[in-house]
Amino acid sequence: MQQTLRPEQTLLPYHLLKWLVVSPLLHTALRMRITGAEHVPPSGPVILASSHASHLDPVILANCARRPVAFMAKEELFRVPVLKSLIRVYGAFPVRRGTGDRGAIRTALEALEAGWAVGIFVGGTRTADGRVATPQLGAAMIAAKAQVPIVPVAVGGTGRILPKGSVLPRLHSVAVAFGPPLDPPADTRRAALEAVTALCTEQIHHLLEAGAATAD
Repeated sequence: MQQTLRPEQTLLPYHLLKWLVVSPLLHTALRMRITGAEHVPPSGPVILASSHASHLDPVILANCARRPVAFMAKEELFRVPVLKSLIRVYGAFPVRRGTGDRGAIRTALEALEAGWAVGIFVGGTRTADGRVATPQLGAAMIAAKAQVPIVPVAVGGTGRILPKGSVLPRLHSVAVAFGPPLDPPADTRRAALEAVTALCTEQIHHLLEAGAATAD
């Protein structure tokens, strides 16, 4: 496992970054609103299956989950000078999209075995409104292999801070909503994975539509 995915090694820099930089910024400049955080277990393995609208989502979600989160992040982000250091402190690890990256899957399973929360974007890529346009089976598959619960997460507002194609961030309010945990698929058969993925996507969209993750 990568050195950055050892909780005892990342705890100090994680908390320094969270409490000195990320949390004050979210709750002041970005007017952060968090709902349903009680659905995230305070310890032990769990998958946070999230919508995705911005490169900032891993850092924001880790802060809102109230515990360190190892995030699957596309490998291109680890070439961005400042961002790569920021997300590594928060436990992110690279994944090659569209390739069935076995190394990333193995890292996710090792992180879960070590007691981490693992964050996975259900759609695999960003969408402007945060809705999951093309649900992927990765979160359900990893949950099935590890037999850990899945917490659906909806994010609102981050797409307006750093939209696709934008270089400079803009100030905008952010809302993050966590839904009740879902049981993992009983096995890794495609039908079981698709059923849980569909339910997770439905819950994410419900949180968005109900306004729980709406940012003004």
